[in-house]
Parts: sequence; structure tokens; C-alpha cells
Amino acid sequence: MVRDACLCLHIQRAARVLARRFDEAFRPFNLTNGQFSLLMALNRPEPPTIGAVATVLASDRTTLTAALKPLERRGLVTTQSDPKDRRSRRLQLTPAGLALLGEALPVWKSEHAALEAQLAAAGFPADALRLELAALEAS
Repeated sequence: MVRDACLCLHIQRAARVLARRFDEAFRPFNLTNGQFSLLMALNRPEPPTIGAVATVLASDRTTLTAALKPLERRGLVTTQSDPKDRRSRRLQLTPAGLALLGEALPVWKSEHAALEAQLAAAGFPADALRLELAALEAS
């Protein structure tokens, strides 16, 4: 019964399929879909705090800190103390991180357009799906 009826299970399975699809698309950049999302969350005029990025990614600080480490080792991201509050850390893309993001973004756009077309052909417009998922998140 759970296998057939559980919405949580079905959403998890769909999320894994999507994650694998985007992981494959980002493989030439040595990025996972999660790392791409993290880099995009850092692409702001002012360096965000870890807490602000965790909120955008619906993650906790511990998970985010672990996800940052490989990106920092690759020289794509830096972590600095906030000059206004030494207890807080701010995250910033390096020039190498910005360049890699610039290379990967067209691949995301192409893969995302293909996914939206696939959903539309199956009768699930992406805008409607986003609205439903946002409503679920807000509840």
C-alpha cells in the first residue's frame, strides 16, 4: 500500500530522478546538481550569510557547511567572517566560481527547457507544478 499510495515516497523518487538527470548534465563541469544550486545561491551582489543560503536551499547549516567544503577546496567559494558580526560567516564566489557558473548555466537552461517540455507534453505544465509545490512548502 505504501509503495503505491505514499506521496512522500513518490516525491522522493521523482526528486532522485531529477537529481540524476541534472547530475549527468553537470558532469562535464565536475559539479553535482546540489553544488550548482549552491553556487547559484551564492551568486548575489553582496556575500550572503550561511543562514541566508541555508534558508534558500531549505537546508540546515551543518549540511550546508559540509557541502561547501569541496567547493572551497576547488577554489570556487570563500568563507569570511562578517565584518559587522564576527560570529557570522559570509560566503562568496571566487572568480573561478563565477566563471564555472557562467559555463554551467547554459547547460542548466537547456536541460531545464527540455524538462519543462517533457512535463508539458505529459499534461503537467511546469508553472502549475511550481505553484502546487510552493503551496506544499508553505503549508
